[in-house]
Amino acid sequence: MRAVGTGHHHAAPAPDHPSGGPLQAAIANAVVRIVADYTGRGPTRARTTMAGDWVIVALEDTLTKGERRLVELGRGEFVRETRRTFQTAMRDDLVREVAALTGRGAIAFFSDNHLEPDMALEAILLEPEAAGGG
Repeated sequence: MRAVGTGHHHAAPAPDHPSGGPLQAAIANAVVRIVADYTGRGPTRARTTMAGDWVIVALEDTLTKGERRLVELGRGEFVRETRRTFQTAMRDDLVREVAALTGRGAIAFFSDNHLEPDMALEAILLEPEAAGGG
């Protein structure tokens, strides 16, 4: 996959970028905010895991009241398709925010929802850090 349009930051995060736990919290908060902006309701729990060049945000309790009711009525596939459409619409904002927080561009973005239990994953593969940090 081609770069996801976040610029070409190859260096390690600048000193003004958060790192460790504060970075993970900032990413989780940004994802929750963006999801809420697009869907009208954000997840109630979000946790960021960073492993190598991967940023993975696990979200819980993501569906709106209407979406939960549609799942109960057997319209889960409709809800999944709607969520996929939102994920496509949110992609650039999510990637841009993670790139800004990490100081690194993104190579790929993956997103999916699970209905029962109500969970979602947002995963971004960052550009590799430059050797020697410079």
